[in-house]
Amino acid sequence: MKLNNKLALVTGAASGIGLATAQAFAEAGAHVLLADINDETGKAAAADICDQGFKATFVHLDVTDDSSIEACKAEVLALQSEIDVLAHVAGWGKIQPFVDNSGDFWRDVVDLNLMGVVAVTRAFLDGMIEKNSGKIIVVASDAGRVGSLGETVYSAAKGGAIAFTKGLAREMARYNINVNSVCPGPTDTPLLAAVPDKFKEAFVRATPMRRLAKPQEVADAVLFFASDRASFITGQVLSVNGGLAITG
Repeated sequence: MKLNNKLALVTGAASGIGLATAQAFAEAGAHVLLADINDETGKAAAADICDQGFKATFVHLDVTDDSSIEACKAEVLALQSEIDVLAHVAGWGKIQPFVDNSGDFWRDVVDLNLMGVVAVTRAFLDGMIEKNSGKIIVVASDAGRVGSLGETVYSAAKGGAIAFTKGLAREMARYNINVNSVCPGPTDTPLLAAVPDKFKEAFVRATPMRRLAKPQEVADAVLFFASDRASFITGQVLSVNGGLAITG
């Protein structure tokens, strides 16, 4: 799967699934833009990819801040023309009973996992429409497909991201823009490392393959949707979960 001469923007690219996706895109031949709120880690990640002989540039991005999104877009346009691939990987959640959530917590979860996807997509969509081509991949979660204990609002936000994927796919098909979603199950990332061991052990026990996903395994699914091998696939949702949630 090749992305030769493509310009690809990956949000949440400083670590975890985002970093694995940026690495996969770079190895496939893309000039990858690592977009993240964490400047120090993101710059180091981009430098590491460049040291391997690939093309990578760090751009600062807070997907919950409209001014940051506009600044990121301006920086990207100054580097090159409009992007060819947009991978939404930035996300955050916390296992906590719904009745213990605060209103600020709800807003943070929805802003990052749903509205950030909406806002960043809108910022870069006109360029794809003008070129009459593009690939948009939303990394959601199986929590958005089947719900997740202790992640009720997160599940709602990710479910919204999946619905957004499907609606946008219908609107953008006429412009040859493919929009698809990848839904990871529990994945061995820095975010999951903060989860108590008892929850991680429960995830493993509940997964038929008896392990967590590796970030690279999720990134491979994102790369597939970004490649020409998925040129006639749009509006679809692909779970990478070791059989944890098998849905129709």
